[in-house]
Amino acid sequence: MPRARVAPRHTHAVSRVFDNLPYPLVYAVFFVGAMIRANATYWLGRGARAGGENTRAGRRLDSPVVRRAETVIARFGAPAVALSFLTVGVQTALNFAAGVLRMPLWRYEVGAVVGAMMWAGIYSTIGFAVFGAWVGEKPWLWVLAAIALVGLVVLATRLTSRRLDQSPPYAVLPDPDATDRSA
Repeated sequence: MPRARVAPRHTHAVSRVFDNLPYPLVYAVFFVGAMIRANATYWLGRGARAGGENTRAGRRLDSPVVRRAETVIARFGAPAVALSFLTVGVQTALNFAAGVLRMPLWRYEVGAVVGAMMWAGIYSTIGFAVFGAWVGEKPWLWVLAAIALVGLVVLATRLTSRRLDQSPPYAVLPDPDATDRSA
């Protein structure tokens, strides 16, 4: 009589490392790892901005559009940072952009802590099992997810652009050429 084939218990090698560790320790490891990665990416963005200011493209970084984006990110960026931890790929781009756009560190950290808590909770419980099952069974879902993500980004960009066009600018800086120099 043929034996039934049993699926391997683990679908991801990393999950084997954490099998015999207590849950709070696993959660803490994932939380600290997420915070280190997020902050390193944020500070790389800040460094890129500082370096970019000394190039020919530096004057574009001081344009009204970039200043407006900085103001919007400073005001509304924390929820976006937190939610980015639930995505694959967008998290790195958003953390880097928060650094480039000089999001205030305290606001960034609020979003990063909340996001890292969610990320650690997911990956220390069901994350690897779901990831392994999803990738192993239906790799075409990655393509579908990527298409859906691009569609959401396009939709969000259009909606945000319309809203920003209809609203007054948040940061209006004085025009240096308009100052009275006769005094």
